[in-house]
Amino acid sequence: MFVSIDGPDGTGKSTQAALLEQWLRQGGREVVACRDPGSTPLGEAVRELLLHRGDLRIDRRSEMLLYMAARAQLVEEVIRPALAAGKAVVSDRYLLANVVYQGHAGGLSVDELWQVGKIAVAGLMPDLTVVLDVPPEVAASRLQRELDRMERQGADFHARVRHGYLTEAARQPGRLVVLDAARPVDQVQADIRAAVVPWLSGPANP
Repeated sequence: MFVSIDGPDGTGKSTQAALLEQWLRQGGREVVACRDPGSTPLGEAVRELLLHRGDLRIDRRSEMLLYMAARAQLVEEVIRPALAAGKAVVSDRYLLANVVYQGHAGGLSVDELWQVGKIAVAGLMPDLTVVLDVPPEVAASRLQRELDRMERQGADFHARVRHGYLTEAARQPGRLVVLDAARPVDQVQADIRAAVVPWLSGPANP
């Protein structure tokens, strides 16, 4: 089983992914948790470039390709071996984030992003993607720390991010589940677990 937790910055993705991982482990499953970009030496280096190097000019297309390269390495080094070994994978973000941030919000072609993305991951997609949704102003109020490069893109950009997630969820109702993340953490987690349950006995993503 391969599950990704996605959504705009400030929706609680990392917290909910960690809680889901813990619950799966308590249920006796072997779990590999990862973040996109990251979780490999190459991915962490690319993450640093993309999010924390304010001295570098990174155009939107270059930005997109850097994310794709980090994800390709994540798939080959972490996700595919884990699934092949029968483990569950919980990823904090995946390809959908690229489509939304660089496509819907960033102005690149959404169709082209899906095409490039599927090549980068060699067709490996999550069984289920949970999209956490809150209004942009709520998400912004939760980020009580120094913002990274993507988080500093501005209110209009982040409004387009939210719209992009909801648009993609409407296009893929079977694989993308939208949850209201403005509620208490335990309520959101309960809904995530309920969404994951049908996949627990099903075939793992090859």
